[in-house]
Amino acid sequence: MVVKAKTAEWMRRNFLIGLLVWTSLLTGCASVTLANIEKDARSKTFSVKPDMANIYVFRNEILGGAVSIGVELDGKPKGKTAAKTYFAFEVEPGKHHLISKAENDSVLDVEAVAGKNYFVWQEVKMGILYARNKLQLVDEQTGMEGVKDCKLIETEQNTPEAAHTEEEHPMDK
Repeated sequence: MVVKAKTAEWMRRNFLIGLLVWTSLLTGCASVTLANIEKDARSKTFSVKPDMANIYVFRNEILGGAVSIGVELDGKPKGKTAAKTYFAFEVEPGKHHLISKAENDSVLDVEAVAGKNYFVWQEVKMGILYARNKLQLVDEQTGMEGVKDCKLIETEQNTPEAAHTEEEHPMDK
């Protein structure tokens, strides 16, 4: 009887330890480089040049916080998202191809029209060995609320060096 009780206690303890490890992996923190507060605030004005479009890719969930997820735009790696972060891309009008890379690749094409903002929610889901994800185009109100709940990720497009080599970025107005 004592052996069965000790075995049950051992199994329960190991189950709880495993559950704790799994939970920490899902809700821990991934590290990405954030833009400064001023750039984040300018980006959240949602201003767009009349001859360009903006694509915001946001991840406003905490689930999978220990995992950073890669994002590509038109075949070029742009960086990785973490929980409560977003990208703001200024693009020319036309078709743009987004890929989000986790345990799976999620693909979304956006047909951008000049003068408009587009909002893409990067939904994170539990996977077998790693987080899974899904890119979803959302309406403007949902997108703005999601972006406002996040922090801007630093990219080449919104760094001080890029500001000297490119025309004024709408996020830097």
